[in-house]
Amino acid sequence: MTATTAENRPTAQGHPQRWLILGVICLAQLTVLLDNTVLNVAIPSLTKELDASTADIQWMINAYSLVQSGLLLTAGSAADRYGRKRMLTAGLALFGIGSLVAGLSQSSAQLIAARAGMGIGGALLITTTLAVVVQIFDDTERVKAIGLWSTVNSLGFAVGPLIGGVVLDHFWWGAIFLINIPVAVIGLVAVVALVPESRSGQGDRPDLLGAVLSTIGMTAAVYAIISGPEHGWTSAQVLVPAVAGVLVLGAFALWELRVPHPMLDMHFFRDQRFIGAVAGAVLVAFGMGGSLFLLTQHLQFVLGYGPLEAGLRTAPLALTVVALNLAGIGARLLPRLGTPGTIASGMTLLSAGLAAIALLGGSGYGGMLLGLVVMGAGISLAMPAMANAIMSAIPPEKAGVGAGINGTLAEFGNGLGVAVLGAVLNSRFAALVPAAVGAASLPAALAAAEDAGERARIADALASGVGTSQLVGAVAVLAGGVLAAVLLRRAERADSSGAAAPAA
Repeated sequence: MTATTAENRPTAQGHPQRWLILGVICLAQLTVLLDNTVLNVAIPSLTKELDASTADIQWMINAYSLVQSGLLLTAGSAADRYGRKRMLTAGLALFGIGSLVAGLSQSSAQLIAARAGMGIGGALLITTTLAVVVQIFDDTERVKAIGLWSTVNSLGFAVGPLIGGVVLDHFWWGAIFLINIPVAVIGLVAVVALVPESRSGQGDRPDLLGAVLSTIGMTAAVYAIISGPEHGWTSAQVLVPAVAGVLVLGAFALWELRVPHPMLDMHFFRDQRFIGAVAGAVLVAFGMGGSLFLLTQHLQFVLGYGPLEAGLRTAPLALTVVALNLAGIGARLLPRLGTPGTIASGMTLLSAGLAAIALLGGSGYGGMLLGLVVMGAGISLAMPAMANAIMSAIPPEKAGVGAGINGTLAEFGNGLGVAVLGAVLNSRFAALVPAAVGAASLPAALAAAEDAGERARIADALASGVGTSQLVGAVAVLAGGVLAAVLLRRAERADSSGAAAPAA
């Protein structure tokens, strides 16, 4: 009825090949996370070659992240019960197959379906990588290992446009998916050879109904946000899915309170540390995902850069994250500032970076560069601290579920950022450009423009929309930072009072 002791507990010094294993699982993690942003730089190619509309593009991006966010908790629970190595292997295989189908797609619908399929494999990968880290490292090295894992987590979101730009500069858009296949094959071989199997003592039954409810609820809510600019925020096409999303997510919460083995233990939300970290994690991903979605379009459509040039100009964000995390800046500041202070400082910097891009980016790349560096500094502080706070609130035997919660927040925040900030962009663009020139679609508006002056006016409208959207993201991130810091600080004070009471 129970797994063996060796399967449940690492040795006192950790697994002898733990650092090599960490490299293997980080490679798998990086590949999955790259696909959250690599598609952004291919937007112009997709609009031309697949005749994709703005809504199609958003669904190509959101189909992947929404399927992941809906399945991550179930994937984590399955990994805890059936074995983390087994689920990691299955995830790599599914992700490779989905990448092949995506790379050979001939229509927007086919690509959207393939991206949804890739999301299934991605859900298994994201949950098992962090769970394996928790299992193979002992207490003395685990924080450092999670910090490196978190660095890769941040890097995946940031370097997607760069890698996409390099590939698109030499190949057609489908190659951005086909390059995943050799990585998946290498990962499979390495996982089978190196990664030890581990599972919890009893393993909870997967909560399939919970997975269905969460996926339907989040999909309906984001669909309403995407459809708002096109159909109107008070139209039936928007209100019906919005209401349905809220109701289904409410049913999900009620079900989780009643089911014997919930996918998400709702009692976690009684812990203010958990709530604070959750709020921060969602809004950091919100700011990153939405910002990169907007930036790649602005760099190519407004400033006229090619895919590779646009990708290179987003690289400072990734380089800043990597440099500061490898230098251990966040690890050094955490003991001095505390978790609340570190998260608040990081999210304030992220918000300031978004605001700098909004206010200074319209005049050229210099303002964007400043904003990207400041954003990277904020991400390098906030994300590792929040991942550590979330995992510390989850029992060790629930490592897969804890990783699922952490991944769900990142995926949901990223998809919500693309949807919300994309909706703000579309609304602003449609208000500035007359319907006669195709205000609902930037490529259509540019194609219908009769002269250079009209094309310049359309580009200015997009730049204005991007600036407005970035400011909205900056406000949301700053508010999230304040909320997270307040809740975490209250939780620390409550813990201190509880510890002091017996002594009194």
